[in-house]
Amino acid sequence: MLSPTHVSAVDSGPVNESHLVQLAQQGDFSAFEKLVQQLQPRVLRLAYRILGQTQDAEDVMQQTFLTVIEKIDTFRGESLFSTWVLRIATNFALKILRTKSHEKILDRSSDEDSYESIPFPEFISQWKEQPSQLVENQELKDFLDKAISQLDEKYRVVFVLRDIEGLNTEETANTLGITESNVKIRLLRARLELREKLTRYLGDESKKIPLDHPHRPK
Repeated sequence: MLSPTHVSAVDSGPVNESHLVQLAQQGDFSAFEKLVQQLQPRVLRLAYRILGQTQDAEDVMQQTFLTVIEKIDTFRGESLFSTWVLRIATNFALKILRTKSHEKILDRSSDEDSYESIPFPEFISQWKEQPSQLVENQELKDFLDKAISQLDEKYRVVFVLRDIEGLNTEETANTLGITESNVKIRLLRARLELREKLTRYLGDESKKIPLDHPHRPK
């Protein structure tokens, strides 16, 4: 467990994440505070996107960093420190989600996720704006956040971890306790659903584009 020291090496100038972790593990509380400052926004966004409630997200953030300060000595650098912290945050968020929904979001033995079950998109068309323009569109950002919140919980969690937080397939599978195959399938379902919602929002219905789905029933 971290115990504060009176002198901090952080004050001498910019320090990268791995060095901050080393300092924090040696008892430099200022280094730990710096890590919290860097990671707090990501943890809060992650928790909010999984849970959809500000209070729940703040609770997750508080629980996460309390756990980090208690267990930072156990971090061995087998992944990025940020990935380790996000994994802790995800576990707390999933506990809340399970309690509220009573839904089996995680089931390693489940065979329900398969490529054959992926629905064929009903609406695909050319987008009215270029992708480079979309990132500047606050209205679109709000729409996308809403669309993500409407995903089925098990697909939403995978999408947030993979496509927003940047965890790889193996890290996501380990975090959620599911197979890598299920991560890939759930991610594809999430992407297809979001793609269709965005297309309906941005697309021109007069210019629909035929799309062959590899598993579409003949």
